[in-house]
Amino acid sequence: MVKTPYHEGEQAVQQRAGEGHAGWGSPMFEAEIPPMFGLFMERQRMVVIGAVDDAGAAWSTVLTGPRGFFRAADRNTIRVDALPAPGDPLEGVFDRPRDIGMLAIEPQSSQRIRMNGVARAEDGALVVRTEQVLGNCPKYLQQRVLRADAATPPAATVRRSAGLSTEQQAWITGADTFFIASRAPEHGADASHRGGAPGFVQVAGPNRLTWPDYFGNSFYMTLGNLQLDPACGLTFLDWESGHALHLSGKARIDWDGDRTKAVQGALRLVEFDVEQVVQVSDFTPLRWKFAAPSPFNPTS
Repeated sequence: MVKTPYHEGEQAVQQRAGEGHAGWGSPMFEAEIPPMFGLFMERQRMVVIGAVDDAGAAWSTVLTGPRGFFRAADRNTIRVDALPAPGDPLEGVFDRPRDIGMLAIEPQSSQRIRMNGVARAEDGALVVRTEQVLGNCPKYLQQRVLRADAATPPAATVRRSAGLSTEQQAWITGADTFFIASRAPEHGADASHRGGAPGFVQVAGPNRLTWPDYFGNSFYMTLGNLQLDPACGLTFLDWESGHALHLSGKARIDWDGDRTKAVQGALRLVEFDVEQVVQVSDFTPLRWKFAAPSPFNPTS
């Protein structure tokens, strides 16, 4: 499929929001990986990825490894020496070429870059041909410091369901960060981040979440995709224990001004209907310690 340089979803959201301009967003970014981005990638221990499975469900997940496991092989190719593990919702998805969104995020320095392209599993690694590469501002990134890895983490255990348990709802309510994956036909996939003070994601039962959309860069790459295809996937990490909670479902943008005004700092709201839940205990050996909240987080 030939991907178009004009993203009608982004343009529709920008126009509704009264932001951006013609050509603002995805069309601005090239496929080439700048040398400084390559250096940033090589020092990372994790990378967030997002894709859509054969059933059309969107999922977000995280790949981890030692420094150097994630690197630029050349100006337009990324190699990740890791694949989604057994039980991961994206396990086996890259056995054939697939649109992918990637987010390299460094919690200790509040830096991040995004890379979108097409990926395929090759010899135990994920090889990505880039189509868009961009840096992002540090807004809403909480600072965390990487601690020593878990010495001998137990084997991961997987729990699947069609809705959130009471414990999982509490996990989400206490979260200050999650990752989101989306994809739109003819435009590819995207992986991004959402952050705020604990409680910024509201839980209305086992199958409904709502979160505020704060002021950002006006690209609306995620919301632009959701404008065209509501399927998206979320990942909530338990940073201290290495557990992960993956959700797949459908999202919609809530432009109701009265509802939005009731949420500090919100420009609009996003409602998410949970369709599938995959909880992976001992998902990663990485362990993080909270250091400081983002200075951009809205305060009540």
